[in-house]
Amino acid sequence: MENFKFANPVKIIFGKDTIKEIVKEIPQNQRVLIIYGGGSIKKNGVYDQVTQALQHHTWFEFSGIEPNPHYETCLKAVELINKEEIDFLLAVGGGSVIDATKFIAAAVDYGGDPWDFMTGKSKINGALPFGTVLTLPATGSEMNKGFVITKAATQEKLAGGSAHTYPKFSVLDPETTYSLPERQTANGIIDTFVHVTEQYLTFDNHALVQDYFAEGILKVLLEEAPKVMTKPTDYNVRANLMWASSWGLNDWIGQGVETDWATHMIGHELTAFYNIDHGQTLAIVLPGVMDVQRTDKKEKILRMGKNIFNITEGTENERIDKTITAVENFFQSLNVKTRLSDYNVDEVGIEKIVQRFKDRKWALGERGNVTYDVVKEILQRRR
Repeated sequence: MENFKFANPVKIIFGKDTIKEIVKEIPQNQRVLIIYGGGSIKKNGVYDQVTQALQHHTWFEFSGIEPNPHYETCLKAVELINKEEIDFLLAVGGGSVIDATKFIAAAVDYGGDPWDFMTGKSKINGALPFGTVLTLPATGSEMNKGFVITKAATQEKLAGGSAHTYPKFSVLDPETTYSLPERQTANGIIDTFVHVTEQYLTFDNHALVQDYFAEGILKVLLEEAPKVMTKPTDYNVRANLMWASSWGLNDWIGQGVETDWATHMIGHELTAFYNIDHGQTLAIVLPGVMDVQRTDKKEKILRMGKNIFNITEGTENERIDKTITAVENFFQSLNVKTRLSDYNVDEVGIEKIVQRFKDRKWALGERGNVTYDVVKEILQRRR
């Protein structure tokens, strides 16, 4: 296991009827901006619960955060914050709303172009305090410092983060997820699954705690996923999936080990160019990464096959093939298609994505060997 330093300062408030507790977390003299997406929180009762909790606060609202939050939209929120002298932000929604809020919080007092945070031209040196009310388990953003923002003007989707962009608190009430459409539920499960594999499916770091934690999360997803599709209002199922999503990317299982993230970075380009759901892009790309990187990832793929899918028979190569197939079958069992052809991405589309990696000179993966030509091979195998 490698050396590491780690702190996760996020306070989690988990369970039924917990949204009302945000009043205890935000000083009453602070002016609050509620940030949310397309308005589903007004249909499922979450908006009413939040505003009731803030009835003695001075609060404002900003809606319209996209499923892949746009830089341009975030800047409009920054304008409102400065105009109304906002002290505290409250993200109410899924990972996209929370990601946007992190970026907005960091951008408020920055003197330059906040896109600098995404390109690495500038570091985040401070941010407005913010909390979250999670309504869509998927990204783990409610319990980490990271965010992903899309610049619509240039079709770029990049990741950022800072110690300053951890939420002060996050409210996780599983009942808020009862009304989620099947597609969003499936995407969230896949996102969590791939978050775990990006940290687990690399090479053996002799980090048994992290490995067993990762495998535990994956087993929860395999066990609860089919249940939630038939019983979407089963509290215990929703609670397990919500908590699993937080653990999938609260950084605990990524300490002391090498991590990958090639699947996510390739997936981001599919979303940026073709507006394919984030979860769908991951379902397309992960099997290809496992296939092309089968030699480098051999030990962990074999371990995954044995410990997650009970694959123990056959040669090493056969067991690797069976494990990759099992992963793809799991995604397909959630009614998510797993091939580029399912989304009308052809060879021209692949070349456009590959060119972006070539231009950026990115070398991805736990070994830094997923260069643009390897990205091309991964995508071609997923046609």
